[in-house]
Amino acid sequence: MTRITVQSSINIRENQITEAKPESLRRAAQPLYTAYCAVLFIAMGLTVLVINLFLPSVRRRRLVAGVGSRAFLRAAGIPFAVVGLDRLPQVPCVVVANHASYIDGLAAAAALPPDFAFVIKREMVRVPLAGLLLRRLGSQFVERFNRHKGGVDARRVLKLAATGQSLVFFPEGTFNEVRQIGQFLGGAFTTATRSDMPVVAMAIHGTRAVLPPGGLTVHRRPIRVEILETLTASDARQRSRELIARAVGEPLAS
Repeated sequence: MTRITVQSSINIRENQITEAKPESLRRAAQPLYTAYCAVLFIAMGLTVLVINLFLPSVRRRRLVAGVGSRAFLRAAGIPFAVVGLDRLPQVPCVVVANHASYIDGLAAAAALPPDFAFVIKREMVRVPLAGLLLRRLGSQFVERFNRHKGGVDARRVLKLAATGQSLVFFPEGTFNEVRQIGQFLGGAFTTATRSDMPVVAMAIHGTRAVLPPGGLTVHRRPIRVEILETLTASDARQRSRELIARAVGEPLAS
């Protein structure tokens, strides 16, 4: 009996050591993977920027950006899937999505057709090279902290929507480490209402796990973009928030 007990204890310790080794190897490899992703991202971004400097059509530039985004995810070994693209309306629309990570925009660009202009916080203009690339893609920058400048930006976005340009908003405006869906700002829904455009709720899954808020470590986790439902602008603000919260499994912030 003693011999059996001793042997069982040895087997348990051996199993624990065997399980601990892959985990320790993964932790040791994490900085190398993050560095690889950073170099890959810069290389892909510069390639897309250089190509887009010479393309006259905004739609073609967005096509290149979409291909580059998908190529980055593939090269980084990050599984990527898009669900429900057939739910996008065949008319200009406003897409609203949850915001949980710095790579949400990349995931959205990889998922959506090249018919959408992204509405982005104005601080991105000051990011070297990224601001130039975003402008070449027809992105619209909005001021969040200055009411007068924000009003001017909102009118410019509204004029663009009036031309039939589809738009993508992250109506939470920002993100933090708390797993929740924040309050939706009204800009996307005002634009949709005044331009008589439907609102499409879109859920982005997994980006928080790939690049968590507050950190710079990249993890190899799956990302999935899901087109949920097309809504009328008049009731979309709360309804889209509820749909997205249910899809990603995060509570609504009070």
